[in-house]
This record gives sequence, C-alpha cells and structure tokens, in this order.
Amino acid sequence: MQLHERSGEDGRYMMTSTDTFASTWDRAVAQNGPRTFLIFRDDSGIATSWTYAEFDRLVASTAGALRTRGVSQGSAVHVMLRNSPAFVAAWLAVARLGAWMVPVDPASAARDIATQVRRIQPTLGLIGRSRAETYRTAVGAKVSLIELEEDASDLDSDSPLLAGEPTRTAPGVRALDRIAVMFTSGTTSEPKGVVLTQAAYAQVARTMSRTIQLASGDRWFVTLPLFHANAQYYCLAPAIEVGASVAMTASFSASRWISQARELDVTHASLFAAPIRMILARSQEEETPLSLKHVWFAQSLGKEHHAAFGRLVGVLPRQLYGMTETVAIVTADNREPPVHDLIGPAAASRQIRVIDPRTAQLAVPGQAGELQVFGHRGWDLFAEYLDAPGINARVFLDDEDSGAGGSWFRTGDLVVIEPDGNSLRFAGRIDDVIKVAGENVSLTEVEAVIAQAPGVLEAAVVAQVDPVRDQVPVAYVVLKDKANRPLVEELDRFAVRSLAPAARPREWHFIDQLPRTSVGKIQRFRIRTDG
Repeated sequence: MQLHERSGEDGRYMMTSTDTFASTWDRAVAQNGPRTFLIFRDDSGIATSWTYAEFDRLVASTAGALRTRGVSQGSAVHVMLRNSPAFVAAWLAVARLGAWMVPVDPASAARDIATQVRRIQPTLGLIGRSRAETYRTAVGAKVSLIELEEDASDLDSDSPLLAGEPTRTAPGVRALDRIAVMFTSGTTSEPKGVVLTQAAYAQVARTMSRTIQLASGDRWFVTLPLFHANAQYYCLAPAIEVGASVAMTASFSASRWISQARELDVTHASLFAAPIRMILARSQEEETPLSLKHVWFAQSLGKEHHAAFGRLVGVLPRQLYGMTETVAIVTADNREPPVHDLIGPAAASRQIRVIDPRTAQLAVPGQAGELQVFGHRGWDLFAEYLDAPGINARVFLDDEDSGAGGSWFRTGDLVVIEPDGNSLRFAGRIDDVIKVAGENVSLTEVEAVIAQAPGVLEAAVVAQVDPVRDQVPVAYVVLKDKANRPLVEELDRFAVRSLAPAARPREWHFIDQLPRTSVGKIQRFRIRTDG
C-alpha cells in the first residue's frame, strides 16, 4: 500500500452514514441487554457491575435529570469527573439528548475552569463534590451544578443524577450534531478545543472494533482518564459497538495494575509509554504473567521495556498513532511480532502522506516529514477547532482532486518512512526535532533510550542553545531509587553505547518528577520554564 493511497468503500460509507453515537448505544442495548457492560472498581477495591440493559435504564434517568436542569439539544455540559460510572452515564445521556459534553481534567485549576466556562458557556456542570468549592471559586453562580461522589453511589436511586423522568433518544439527533469538545493536552502550547460529532463517535466505534476484531466476550481494561480521547475512542466506544464489556478503575495504580487486570479478568488494554514504564518499575520480579489478547500503546518505548512488558502481560504491545483530532487511529504496527519503535503503516481505510517541511514534496524513505491525514471533517476527522478560524485554515488543506469535499489534516507530527517504503517511525512533534551541528535529533527517541539507562525511571530531553553546534540535547532524569544515584560518568558511558554522537546529552540533571499532561505526555516547555 502506498503511503498516500486513497480508500474507497469505507470512506464513502462514512460520508453517507446516518449513524449517531446515540443510535450506536441504543443498538448495543437492544442486541446485548443481558451481557455485562461495565465493571467499576473503586479505590477501596469494591467492584460493581451493570449489564447493558441495567445501565441503559440509568442512562435514561440521567438524560431526564439533565433535561430537568435545562439541558436540551445543542446545550453544553461541563464534565469534571474522575473515572466513574457517572461519567459514562452522563456521556451517553448527553448523546441521547443531542447535547454536547466538555470533559476536562477534574484536577483543573480555578483559572483553567474559568477559561473553559467562558469559552463553552455550559448549561450545566457535573463535578466531584470534593472539588466543588474550586469550581464555585472559578465561576461563582454562573453555572448550575450537580455534585457527585464519583463512585457507584452516584447511580443509586436517590442520586441527583437520576432525578428525572426516563428519556429516550431524541428523534432530532443528527449525524453531524456536535457531541463533544475535548481540549488538547497542551504539551507545547495552550489547549485547543477539538469539536467532535455524533457521526465521528459512531465511526470510531465501528472502525476500532474491526481493527482488532473485538468480540462480545472481550473485556477492555480502562485505567487512563475518561476525559481523554484514548479511553473513549479505543476502549469504550468499540466495546459498545460489539457488546463487549469494560472494566474501569477509579484511578491508575502502577503497583496494582497487574493484580487488578487479573482480578477483573480483562483481555484488552490501552496505555501510554510512561504508565508502562511505571508498571514495569513497580511490578514484582516473581509476578505471574497475565494472558492478555491485545495491548495498544502510544509514544515511544525502548526495546527492552517493550519486551519486558510483553512478558509481563502475555502479549507484545502494538504501537499505534492517533490524535484527538483524527478520531480513529491513523497507523498501527501490524507486524508479527510487533516492533517497539514502529507505528506501522496506515490503518485500514486511512489515507496518509508524509510531506518534507522544507520542500512541501512527498518525503522519501529514511527522511522525516510531517504526517498528513486525509478525511472528511465531522466524519473521520474532527469538525474544527473551537472558535479558531485562523488555526483551522492552517491545519486543513482542501483537496480539489478528491471530488468529495475532503481535506488533508496537518498533524504537526514528524514521522520517518522506513526503508520498506510503507512502515513509519514516530519522530515527535515538529518542534521536538532539533538540529545538532546539521544533524536531526528526535528528542522523543532520545528519551525512550535514556529511560532504559541503569537507575533511570524516566527522562525528558530538551534543546539548549550551543555556540558551536547550534543546539544540543540536555537530559532531565527521574531516578528509580534516589539513594542509589548513578554517576554522571555512568550515564555518559551508557549514552556512548546507545546513541549516535549528535543525540548524546551534553548535560544531566536529576529531578524529582517530570511535568506531564494528565495522560503522561511530557511538557518540555515547563522544564525550560521551571527546571
């Protein structure tokens, strides 16, 4: 398959489908009523489960409760909840009403909350009771609130979330109606609001379930935050599509991840590289391996960590590439066995190209270029960035040759085409690749290598101006054990053995923790500012 090849049938179907995410849920309930839908394990270890039919009754009551608070078609609901059954019920209820949710980090600061409310003007806020005071400090009485415990009790009969007349799917809900705005993680800039549609969620449910041949007997393990696209796109939505189940924990625990996965009898999982490294660092050597069927991961893993995690969970993880903006994944490693540093070729039905930023021409094997994705806004791509016409004009390139109104989306991410001309390797954001004496160095790739150095738990690498080489990499490392700090000379020797000369850090700094987004992406700009 060529990198810029167009798909036919699937692309046309996505453009003409009238499916909504609300109808996807309704169909799942009709076909899988008695099957287990959700198992929720709270931090005390108590697990509560619901079938599809049982949870649908809660969704209907939640939709009624939201409607009594003024939520109707086109309304915004601000969701600041931890992983909880209430989050899932609210998500499905909002879809049913034709409203849209804005899921955000429940640990958001008052200033961020105020900014979000100003931008989206929500009709209602759903907030954990323990953080309600922060919310009120930020917005006063501008937004009506429902305070929740963020545990199974939120779905008890006397919960304010269920205090409404059961409500079915509104007949006027349409495929291109807005269903969510998700703010990006903001690794290098202020968050942007990614606008998503009912059709996009229906499409991702269908596409992701087919990509891994998910079956009704499978069970996803959700430990990443629900307010992020990963858990919604890759786990919950495809599970709903095929009637599979989801086991969800209230929070992520690296030391208990393996035991929880075993206890909840899961078959599938999705993680980022940073949580995988944390799990490896906190797992006992004598741990009995799991027998998972499939694990997705994103962001770079070193070869040793990739192999070690595969032994621990019973299957080598497969790297994927996707963004909140691309809805379904764009590429995925399909090799047997999977490779630690490849994001694979284009996934089924995706159309991609790699463009040399200097020449604006197609890149060749061995050359880094910007990954661009073809699609249709609101269907297999996000609709737009919220209130950002200038940015939208820059990132969407209309394709006059498509004949169907499609666009190329500029991801801003660099990939390298492998010698086979098909597979891709992720090289980082465009501004994550630096020039060292004329040679390209991917900070993301250097971080993955350094994280395997003796005594190192994780690392971040930033660029420092150099009068001779233009820029040089500088490493900030978090140690596995502060009492056994490796010598800088040891780290230098490791770098000489493991990295090309231009990629070797010129300085080493030891820090307690790395500044990260809520899903583990390193915020290098904060190291430059705060470090």
